[in-house]
Amino acid sequence: MNLTINSEIYSQLLSKYQPRIIQTEAENEEFLKVVEELLARKNLTPEENTILDLLVKLIEDFEDKHYPIPKGTVSSMLLHLMEAQDKTKESLVQVFGSLEKIDKVINGDLEITSQQAVELGNFFHVDANLFLNE
Repeated sequence: MNLTINSEIYSQLLSKYQPRIIQTEAENEEFLKVVEELLARKNLTPEENTILDLLVKLIEDFEDKHYPIPKGTVSSMLLHLMEAQDKTKESLVQVFGSLEKIDKVINGDLEITSQQAVELGNFFHVDANLFLNE
């Protein structure tokens, strides 16, 4: 569904918020406050939603560049998600077929297949790429 935005209203919002490539932590904080303000409102206009999307993208780009999240090992990611979501090894048997295979994956002795990565992504509600070695 494509919503049409009113150019005049959108221009006013652009003038008010002045979105731009974020260069400093102060600018990032400034735009984070605007995003929080917009998210706190109910029933945003299409123009406000468009500005919100733009600001979120600018913030994500800045934070991805300045605060990269190091990727852990597949086994550390699996263990972290199991702990965070209170899952047991037994709950993963449906993905791996046996506790023995789960232990091998956790110990780094067995790689996760693409299909298992997709199933784990669905199981934990995360991106399947977290479980694939690059």
